[in-house]
Amino acid sequence: MKILEWVATLVTIIGAFLTAFDYHPFNLIFLNLGSVLWLTWAILDHKLSIALVNGVMLLIYIAGMIRPLLPTLL
Repeated sequence: MKILEWVATLVTIIGAFLTAFDYHPFNLIFLNLGSVLWLTWAILDHKLSIALVNGVMLLIYIAGMIRPLLPTLL
C-alpha cells in the first residue's frame, strides 16, 4: 500500500509539472491517473476525505478532457 501511495504522489507531481509548462493533454492524462491512484489508495485505506477530493478532481479532469471535443461532437 505504501508503494501505491508513493506512485500516486509521483504521478500527481508529474501532472502538476506538465500543467505548469502547458503540456496539454499529457498533463490531464497524468492528473487523471494520479487521481485514480489516490482514489484507489484512499478507498483501500478507508480515507473518506481523500477519496472524496480525488473523486471530484477526477470528474473535473475528465470534464477538462471532454470540453474541447464538444464543438466537434455537436
